[in-house]
Amino acid sequence: MKKRAASLDRKTSETSIQIKLALDGTGRSRIDTQIPFLDHMLTLLAKHGLLDLQIKARGDLQVDIHHTNEDLGITLGQALARSLGDKKGIRRYGSFAVPMDEALTRVTLDISGRPSLFVTKEKGVRLSRQPKYSFDDAVDFLRSFCQHAGINMHIGVLAGEDTHHIIEGMFKGLAKALDMATSMDPRVRGVPSTKGTLS
Repeated sequence: MKKRAASLDRKTSETSIQIKLALDGTGRSRIDTQIPFLDHMLTLLAKHGLLDLQIKARGDLQVDIHHTNEDLGITLGQALARSLGDKKGIRRYGSFAVPMDEALTRVTLDISGRPSLFVTKEKGVRLSRQPKYSFDDAVDFLRSFCQHAGINMHIGVLAGEDTHHIIEGMFKGLAKALDMATSMDPRVRGVPSTKGTLS
């Protein structure tokens, strides 16, 4: 099977990002974004998604984390899209629910080529003990990722009070759903779409 991998360098006046991604990996990672909580989440993404992932990012953190966070989502999404190539033979869909103590999060995605992100929270969900990396920061990252990976993703936060647990559930759910959706199915001939294309 052809190696499904990509290396990207993205430089702007605000950030400099290097990413190496291998889809058919073992979960090895080396992550340095200078945003410690995001480093932790991306390490979890690699581990539970069985991705080999190297990331080095430098940005204008003296302003805030927004530019680095968003540009990381963009670059990782582009790396995923490039590593998938023509998408022939992939399962395309993935869904996974993750319990993290009191939190329960479900991630469902379609590598459709028509990007969007929808995040819903059940009425009983409370965002407390906000880490320096907030729920909104996580959503911003994931929106940029979906936009540039060509993924339609729905995240449902079904229960939770600790923001750390909720965000961690989102990233672990993404990891497992992505592993499922990017897996090759020997029964699939060509692109898994009646249109003949995923774009």
